Amino acid sequence: MDDVTHRARFAAVTTAISRRLPFGLSEKVPPSLVGYLLINLCTFFIDLGLLGLFHGHFRWPIPLSVTLSYGTASVISYLLNRVLNFRSHENVGRQFPLFVAVSASNYLIFVLGLTDLLSNVGVYYELSRVLAACCEAVYLYCMMRWVVFRDSRDSPATAAKQAGSAVREPPPTQTAPSPSATPSGSGSGSEPR
Repeated sequence: MDDVTHRARFAAVTTAISRRLPFGLSEKVPPSLVGYLLINLCTFFIDLGLLGLFHGHFRWPIPLSVTLSYGTASVISYLLNRVLNFRSHENVGRQFPLFVAVSASNYLIFVLGLTDLLSNVGVYYELSRVLAACCEAVYLYCMMRWVVFRDSRDSPATAAKQAGSAVREPPPTQTAPSPSATPSGSGSGSEPR
């Protein structure tokens, strides 16, 4: 299967999920948010698995373990979001430094800062990481959508691809009534048989 097929399938899945959200969320939640959540949920589990391996098994310090696990998961997240979710065509040489800056600020504020703070006050390190992840999810989605992958957010072609078949043409308007639509008695005087 080629890359385009994977992108199309991912777009179809995220669009279908966003259309079926309850409580009016289907009107508010774009498919890119659903895609972001799916991708980053997977990369978060990679992050947690590596954190457990580095700190739980190898007994490396939490800051080093969190740095390595987060860095690995971040690069995977960037690649998958770029290709599958936002379908960005921006030059990687211009885009990746923005992503690195966003990731560094996220890392310092939420991943390392909040995770380390919560661990130091007695919260189990994996739970600390989950709590920090909730905060970083909102921050990262906003930064990815409006800063890193900004080339794809307002593109009509991208919006049409994301919406899939949700973008429908309005029904054509009739300029003149058809002969069968003429009310009886107002036509040529003959009744339809």
